[in-house]
Amino acid sequence: MSIDLDLLDGGIARITLNRPDKRNALDAEHYRALSEAWMRVRDDDAIRVAIVTGAGDKVFSAGADLGTWVGRDAPLSDLWQTQQGMLLNRGLEIWKPVIAALNGHCVAGGMTLMLATDIRVCADDVSFALSEVKRGIIAANGGTQRLIEQLPHALAMEMLLTGDPMDAATALRVGLINRVVPRAQLMDAALDYARRIAANAPLAVQAAKELALRGREGGLAAGLRFEQFVQNILRHTADANEGRAAFAEKRPPQFKGS
Repeated sequence: MSIDLDLLDGGIARITLNRPDKRNALDAEHYRALSEAWMRVRDDDAIRVAIVTGAGDKVFSAGADLGTWVGRDAPLSDLWQTQQGMLLNRGLEIWKPVIAALNGHCVAGGMTLMLATDIRVCADDVSFALSEVKRGIIAANGGTQRLIEQLPHALAMEMLLTGDPMDAATALRVGLINRVVPRAQLMDAALDYARRIAANAPLAVQAAKELALRGREGGLAAGLRFEQFVQNILRHTADANEGRAAFAEKRPPQFKGS
């Protein structure tokens, strides 16, 4: 199976889409394996942050392997199997931060995956495109929903309706990604983010991510109230006590996620 999950030091998991000969595109079998990898990240308390990247130096992911998907017969009842084969970009709730290390062009389903991550680093020759309309389909798995939240309206609509690419410099300028680095520095840059996140209190990190994302759905008043409840829980945790002690003793904290 060409979905690799490696556990690195410090509570970091790295998921690699490893089909460079297929532009890291995914058929049904590989989507199942990716779903299992995401659930491992969600459920394993030893994992504090995840990095997702692609193999090779050409394409991060081309998304679905269209040769195996377009025209494929599937029962209509599959539309209501909403929890089957859940993915990060299809709505699987993973409150641990996810970093995209974009090793190559980010197109179609590869871009919808990126849109569901929290922090994005890319090589300086990467481009971004939701090109599905050029193939008679749409940017599903969140493409039409998340892009309009993450870019100004006119730019999002340009990408969705033309299918034309955006270069890395423009993506950085409009806030679609966090950093553009030389290719040789890509994984080091992603690991730098991951290590800084993993050094923080795990429960607080996950709470901050969930509050930020849910706040977009429920409005400010509900978000502020939810924030109060979560803060009241967190301030009684062992990690909060450790944070206070480490600050007073002028030493790095040793958080346990409890």
